[in-house]
Amino acid sequence: MSDSSGNTEGNNTSRGFLGHPKGLFTLFFTEFWERFSYYGMRAILVFYMYYEVSQGGLGLSQPIALSIMSVYGSLVYMSGIIGGWLADRIFGTSKAVFYGGVLIMLGHIALAIPGNLTMFFISMVLIVLGTGLLKPNVSHIVGDLYDINDNRRDAGFSIFYMGINLGGFISPLIVGELMRTSFHLGFGVAAVGMFLGLVVFVATKKKYLGTAGTQVPNPLAPNEKKSVIITLGVFILALAIIVPVTIRLGWLTFDSFVGVVGILAFVIPTIYFVVMYRSPKTNEVEQSRLLAYIPLFLASVLFWVIAEQGSTVLAVYADTRTNLDFMGIQLSPAWFQSFWPLFIIFLAPIFAVLWTKLGDRQPNIPQKFAFGLFFAGLSFFVILLPGYLGGADALVNPLWLVLSIFFVAIGELCLSPVGLSATTKLAPAAFSAQTMSLWFLSNAAAQALNAQLVKLYSAKTEVIYFGSIGGSAIILAILLVAISPVIQRAMKGIK
Repeated sequence: MSDSSGNTEGNNTSRGFLGHPKGLFTLFFTEFWERFSYYGMRAILVFYMYYEVSQGGLGLSQPIALSIMSVYGSLVYMSGIIGGWLADRIFGTSKAVFYGGVLIMLGHIALAIPGNLTMFFISMVLIVLGTGLLKPNVSHIVGDLYDINDNRRDAGFSIFYMGINLGGFISPLIVGELMRTSFHLGFGVAAVGMFLGLVVFVATKKKYLGTAGTQVPNPLAPNEKKSVIITLGVFILALAIIVPVTIRLGWLTFDSFVGVVGILAFVIPTIYFVVMYRSPKTNEVEQSRLLAYIPLFLASVLFWVIAEQGSTVLAVYADTRTNLDFMGIQLSPAWFQSFWPLFIIFLAPIFAVLWTKLGDRQPNIPQKFAFGLFFAGLSFFVILLPGYLGGADALVNPLWLVLSIFFVAIGELCLSPVGLSATTKLAPAAFSAQTMSLWFLSNAAAQALNAQLVKLYSAKTEVIYFGSIGGSAIILAILLVAISPVIQRAMKGIK
C-alpha cells in the first residue's frame, strides 16, 4: 500500500543499507553497474569510430566520429522524455528500469560483435532507447523509498549519486586497458556490467523494493490505449517508408540528420517553456519564476557544451596530443575519463560542507551558476596553454589535461546539483515533472550544439577553438553575475 507521495509502506522505515531503506542497495548497485557499462563504453567509443580498420576500429574520419558521439549523447538525454512518459502512462518505473537495462545490454552486445557500420548504428539505437527508459526512472524509484519528510532523503540521493560516480570512475580504467587488446572485448565487459546490474535488480527488487516503482501514476484509459497503439503504428510505418526513400534521394544524410537533431534539441525546450508559461494552471508568481529559469537554462547549456567534450574533443586530445608515456607508465587515453568522477567523489562532500557553513552568506543561485561557467571556461583556457606555448606538434604533459578536468569538476559541483535543486523550486506546481525533464534537455541541447562545434577542432585550430568557447563561458559568467539581482527578484522569494 502506498501513500500520496508514492512511497511504499515498509520501505521508508526499513534500515538495512548504510542506515537507509534496503531498496537503496538494489538501486545503488543497479545504477553502479549501469553507469559502469555506459561510461566504459563511452570511454572508448570515439576511438573505436576513428581508429583504422587495421587497428580494430571503423575507420571513420575524426570530425565525423566526434559529431556522431555528440549526437548520440544528445539523443540519450532526449529519449528520457519518452522513458518518463512510458513509465508514467503504461508500465511503471520498475519495469522501465528492467526493459531499459535489457536494451542497453543488447546494445553493448551488438558492439562487442565484430561487424560493420550497420551493427554499430543498431547498437546506438538500442543504447539510446535503453538509457532513456532506465536513467530517469531509477532515480524516481529512489525518491519512492522515502517519505516526503524523511530527513534521510537527501543523504540517500547522495549515496545513490556516489554509486554513479564509482561506476564512472572504475569502468574507463578497465575498459581503457582492454581496448589495447580489442575494442570488442571492452564493449563485452560493458555488456557484462549491465547484465550484473540486471541480476542485482531482479534478484533483490521483490524483497527490498516492495511495490516501489510498480504503480503506474497516470495510466492510459482503454480508449487512450487504442489511440496510442494506432498512433505508434502509423509513426513506425511512416518511418519505415520515409527513411529509405529520403536516403535513396540523398535528402537524409548524416549532416542533415545532425541538423534535425540540433533543431529539435532547442525547439523542444522552447515548446516546454511556452506551454508552461501560457498554461492557465501557471499563476503569475510561477510565470515570473519560469522567466528567471531561462537564463539559468542557457547557462547550463553552455556549461555542458564544455563538460561533455570530455568524451569527444578532450578524448582525441588525450589520444593524439598527450604524452602517454608518463613516469614509466604507458597510459591509455581512455583513463583520463576516470578523473572527472574521481574528482566529484572527493570534492562533493567539501562543497556540501562549504554551502552549509556559509549558510545565508553563500552565493545565490545565479551566482553559483556563474561560478560553474567560470570554472568550465577556465578549464578550456588551461588546455589551450600547452598548444599556445609549445605549438601543435609537441606532445603535452598529461597533467595539463588532468588540471583541465579538475576545473570542470569544480564547475559541475557549482552548477549541476544547484540546477537540480533550483528546478524543483522554480517549477510550476502543475508541471513539476516536466520541468525536471526540461533541465535534462539543457544537456541534450549542449551536445546537439557540440555536434556542429566539434567539426571545427584540430591540433592546428585548438588554441582558437578552446579560447573562443572558454572565453564565451567566462563572458556569460560575468554577465550572469551582473544580472543576478534581476534574476533573483524574478524568482519571487526563492533563494
